[in-house]
Amino acid sequence: QAQLVESGGGSAQAGSSLRLSCTASGRPYSSHIIAWFRQSAGASVEFVASIRWGTERTYYADGVKGRFTVSKSSAEKTVYLQMNDLRPEDTALYYCALQTSYSRSPNDVLNRGQGTQVTVSS
Repeated sequence: QAQLVESGGGSAQAGSSLRLSCTASGRPYSSHIIAWFRQSAGASVEFVASIRWGTERTYYADGVKGRFTVSKSSAEKTVYLQMNDLRPEDTALYYCALQTSYSRSPNDVLNRGQGTQVTVSS
């Protein structure tokens, strides 16, 4: 199964944008889903967004709808998370994960990356 590596995190001001990348070492199956999760200090892991590799159907958490966009590049075997209008509450460790079916549970994953830190200041 594909191994995943995230990049693109960093520090940002509130209202600005960042784009995260999740690159797979192998090609995911068309039925696979690449999901983004995040975990803030002292909080539970939270579903952010996901995309089905084959159909590119997307799913979003309510708190990021309209601000975050998930997309993919088959040629680059990469899933992107474009984050606009960032807020301090978006500060978290973001990681991508491979799933066989759509689920908002961080336990329903085949594997995951190490994560990339996003810090948003007001």
